Amino acid sequence: MRELEGKVCLVTGGSRGIGHAIVEALANAGANVAFTYHCSAEAASELAKATEGKGVKCRACKADVANPDEMRNVVEEVIKDFGHISVLVNNAGITRDKSFLKMTKDMWQDVMHVDLDGVFYTTQLVAQDMVQAGCGRIINIASIVGQTGNFGQANYAAAKGAVIALTESLARELARKGITVNAVAPGFIDTDMLKGMPEAALAQVKAMTPMGRLGKPEEVADAVLFLAGPHSSYVTGQVLGVNGGMYM
Repeated sequence: MRELEGKVCLVTGGSRGIGHAIVEALANAGANVAFTYHCSAEAASELAKATEGKGVKCRACKADVANPDEMRNVVEEVIKDFGHISVLVNNAGITRDKSFLKMTKDMWQDVMHVDLDGVFYTTQLVAQDMVQAGCGRIINIASIVGQTGNFGQANYAAAKGAVIALTESLARELARKGITVNAVAPGFIDTDMLKGMPEAALAQVKAMTPMGRLGKPEEVADAVLFLAGPHSSYVTGQVLGVNGGMYM
């Protein structure tokens, strides 16, 4: 079903992992998709070409979500070339893990700039366009870590917890403008972010998850697709967990 036929979607951090799966899912649903990337130029180019092969428009935009000027340029270019942005997915994120007492100021600020400030900058820019159009869907990729905390991830937990609070606040502010705002909170998903985790730690994660396995990027993308599509028109201010039952 191409339930997003003709819609314009912007995904931040779309070249790899969960973002890659989200771009594919939106395109498969008929949407024209623009996505940002920071470092993975080759992966971004390959994804853009493959996506256009599905019969939709796609653009890879090199930008740092923590840089408001770069994101302003991206949003303006997408609106100029594609039209009104119907769906925004704030997916870009980084980790800089260290126990709190050893965490440096730079490690704290790097995560806050990308994972929280980037959501603020991008959403404010896109929301202005959505308000003018009288409709829109904003979907923020949070994390189970923002709900439960996690050892060695105080910065990431704080940023993702703030994204959840921001989601709820924006949902209240924008509901009467025809805009829904929701979050998806993945659990432990099989992406590059977990590649450096020791096998023993991965085994422990699986043991703590009622479903007994890691999640797949496509499973997160399916949740995003639901929130972006017509069947979630009365859903706003919610956090949809995709975590195998690890947090409920």
